[in-house]
Amino acid sequence: MTTSDVLLTADAEGVRTLTLNRPKAYNSMTVELKELLLAALREAAEDPEVRAVVITGAGKAFCAGQDLKEHVGLLQANDPAPLHTVKEHYNPIVKTIVGMAKPVIAAINGPAAGAGAAFAYASDLRIAATSANFLMAFANVGLGPDSGASWTLQRLIGLGRAAELMLLARTVDSAEALTLGLVSEVVPDEELAARAQAVAARLAAGPTVAYAKIKGVLATAAESTLDEALAAEDAAQSALGATADHAEAVEAFVTKRRPTFQGK
Repeated sequence: MTTSDVLLTADAEGVRTLTLNRPKAYNSMTVELKELLLAALREAAEDPEVRAVVITGAGKAFCAGQDLKEHVGLLQANDPAPLHTVKEHYNPIVKTIVGMAKPVIAAINGPAAGAGAAFAYASDLRIAATSANFLMAFANVGLGPDSGASWTLQRLIGLGRAAELMLLARTVDSAEALTLGLVSEVVPDEELAARAQAVAARLAAGPTVAYAKIKGVLATAAESTLDEALAAEDAAQSALGATADHAEAVEAFVTKRRPTFQGK
């Protein structure tokens, strides 16, 4: 299991929690943290014992995005690393989150900006603490969006709202985020960790093979015609109809008991 001082990993009830752990720097992303997070996500995706994933931050922030101190230092040293980090780090991280065949929950414990906000947008569910907020600040530093934010944000809140938040680079607090549909729910700060774990544990105990198909057909439908979406649904339903989880669910319904899913 991937472990480090800047990225904490914990397992409970089939849930793997990945905690960005640079609280003094608002969990901003250094090269080290980006590489560790990518490796940990890939490891979680492949581990059959992990049935759901939670991403959160230590301290008062979820993730402030790129560590600008490191970024500027590397640029001043004529190090080419900053020019390649989107392709080498951010893009693979987001693709792994979106493509993971198991649910991913972002537990947003405080400010989420730039790539940090994009990680939350890429997750399947977003549970926010009252103190959480979101900021797409790319325009403020003369840059455009990265980490898939141009793709994920408008799918959550619509093109017009996404353009507003990116062009004006304004902060969205947790209450507005809930109204916009940017987050699934908002809970008091002190309840966030327990709530995220409870939701993740519920998903981990569910038919994870079906969850993977649900994620797949939703992704297909987002960019397809009705006929293509219907075909994808049919293929997924045919495959799921032959699973042990489906047979278990049907038998449990008939015998009036709670099903036990194995993810098979």
